[in-house]
Amino acid sequence: MARSKARLYTCLSLTVLCVIIIIVCIAVSVNRGCPEEVYKHAAVAADSETCSKVGRNILQKGGSAVDGAIATLLCTSAIHPQSMGIGGGSIFTVMDSNGVVKIINARERVPKKLTTDLLSECPQTGSLWIGVPGEIRGYEQAHRLYGKLPWASLFQPTIQLARDGFPLPPILGRFVPLADRNDTPALRQLFSDKDGNMLKVGDTLKFEKLADTLEVIANQGADAFYTGKIAEDLVRDIRESGGSLTMEDLQSFKVTVTDAWTVPLGEYTMHLPPPPAGGAILSLILNIMKGYNLDATAVMGEQKILTYHRYIEACKFANGLRKYIRDPQFNPEGKAFNFTKQNFADHIRSKISSDRSYDDPYYDVTPYVDSMGTTHVSVLAEDGSAVSVTSTINHIFGSKVVSSSTGVILNNELSDFCGKADHIVAGEQPPSSMSPVVLHSKSKTLVIGGSGGSMITTGMASTLMYHLWFGKSLHEAISTPIVFVDSTNALKFEPDFDKSVVEALKALGHTVKSQSYFFNVVNAVKKEDGCIHAVSDSRKLGKPAGY
Repeated sequence: MARSKARLYTCLSLTVLCVIIIIVCIAVSVNRGCPEEVYKHAAVAADSETCSKVGRNILQKGGSAVDGAIATLLCTSAIHPQSMGIGGGSIFTVMDSNGVVKIINARERVPKKLTTDLLSECPQTGSLWIGVPGEIRGYEQAHRLYGKLPWASLFQPTIQLARDGFPLPPILGRFVPLADRNDTPALRQLFSDKDGNMLKVGDTLKFEKLADTLEVIANQGADAFYTGKIAEDLVRDIRESGGSLTMEDLQSFKVTVTDAWTVPLGEYTMHLPPPPAGGAILSLILNIMKGYNLDATAVMGEQKILTYHRYIEACKFANGLRKYIRDPQFNPEGKAFNFTKQNFADHIRSKISSDRSYDDPYYDVTPYVDSMGTTHVSVLAEDGSAVSVTSTINHIFGSKVVSSSTGVILNNELSDFCGKADHIVAGEQPPSSMSPVVLHSKSKTLVIGGSGGSMITTGMASTLMYHLWFGKSLHEAISTPIVFVDSTNALKFEPDFDKSVVEALKALGHTVKSQSYFFNVVNAVKKEDGCIHAVSDSRKLGKPAGY
């Protein structure tokens, strides 16, 4: 009897030990499966490490993906005010934990008292080009649908940052000289010390008026920006600068919530925002290239020249179709929807020759104004929900008009109509290259988007091709030097681009021009095999954060 008990205890002990060993092995293998700087639960990729951490902290406190995105954007409005802020607009692509995707469109709108001949003066900055800001209404709608934490808690990190001050970041430092102008005194004052000297990188930068404005919105809600004293101050400051924005414009601003358009892309379904966003143009280029059955050999040896030639030709045709990316509330969207269809891409591909390029009329290009600003945030939460959101005030420092009463930098979004419209009407949203997308399959999620105005399409198409088809990691794909096909169909290459390919493309008849700055920046988060990879583009010195 004693021996039987001893054997039983021994067996039980061995069983428990085996279970412990198995659990430890599984834990070790899971940890080994997620390398350093890859996360297990959630991640945020933004244009600065400071703001990625703000979003990460919100997620760790139980916030939703939308909560994390809003807090990150608010932070970015202080760290990179040249790119975005509450005086602009944004487009959210949101996937809930069940895989259902919605688009929240808070892009700016044309004011009612519009200068009738505005487009004859393209392109310009200044008060006449200010669109009705939608940013805060967008946050409100997104939070109402998907938020978990209290609204005010999302504002607190940025309120403290703006009020206490922070070292002026290197990226912002590149653009501060653009604020040193006598015709934009309020903007100049934002970046000056008490003696009137322009701040330098590392100097303490404060936005105390903006902090006050954000605190009121945090405590009173979005209506404070659109109907309260902030609205009155904002309208007064804009009108004193020569603008036409009214209280009625702010009060009547409406956010739209729609279904995403979808495009099959290999094992993924790509969810993208419809016009006035640029997702249809991005999907067209990818569908054209998909028909060439690309793999890693496509960017090796002589084949690399052919691949880039075809890609550039696809971008040229896409440029000719940008004029059809318009606000569907005021323009039929049927033609733009066709851009997402494979048979349309097949038709365009049939017009691409492998051994030559063509003159501009072949692509039906109407020259338009290339824009350059914007920021993007990608968020993936523990429950699998995701946010891809792009926000902008358009050009660097937008209109360069600052509301001195509120600390808000206003957009110059109406310039996005230049070259793409013969006329515009009150309430219309400008066309955009913004393409915040979510790619989702049974086992993987890729949250990705870009900034850089017209370079968004280039940056994202290149990244997705290199990652999905050419076998590169997400980091390698984002870092790959790009060729930008501008609004005149000229090619502009990043400095480290393969010089032999550049010369070969010239020989095929492509026009090559130089470019001083490249603004293409892609931020992405991907979940695969239980690990979350997050990449913030080094072009803007960004870093992701997660846990």
